[in-house]
Amino acid sequence: MKSDATKQALANALKQLLQKKQITKITINDITEACGISRMTFYYHFKDIYDLADWTLQEALHAAIAENRTHDNWQQGFLNLLEALKAHQSLILNAYRAIDRELVERYMRREVEALLLPVVEEQAAGIKISEKGKHRVAVFYAYAFMGVVMEWIQRNMAASPQEVAATTAALIHGDFHNSLENMSRYEAKKA
Repeated sequence: MKSDATKQALANALKQLLQKKQITKITINDITEACGISRMTFYYHFKDIYDLADWTLQEALHAAIAENRTHDNWQQGFLNLLEALKAHQSLILNAYRAIDRELVERYMRREVEALLLPVVEEQAAGIKISEKGKHRVAVFYAYAFMGVVMEWIQRNMAASPQEVAATTAALIHGDFHNSLENMSRYEAKKA
């Protein structure tokens, strides 16, 4: 098996096992038996189950928003991200409850920032604002989005991804540009 195919097979085995039991109850042997590879091969790719869970989550989230990072399509990127989380619900909820909430938050923050930074950059065109100011605006919105997503996860992802994305979009409609202009005025006052 090629390296990427092996990693994906391990990830798929983990996801299947998570349908039946908590991540804290899954062993390396469970995973390797499920996909027919050796323990040595597992350790060639990952240091432990949590490293595999980490990689699986990172791959799913990154792929979800890859092409949707403009003002016109960030909502689709956010929806794709939510749908990817929903598709990996057992992994997300296990990671959130049993392992480390920071694992989920770390990847969510990185992917949400990757989604929003280009949007903020695009919306800043023609506005006199520093890179630091743009970054502050992006971080502000990233944490707002994170709050929405983390609450959704806490509620067992009961609402549909479409509902969460649409509600979020309605709440912040037009706010990226306004926030950048406000930050620009703030920076001008401080100068």
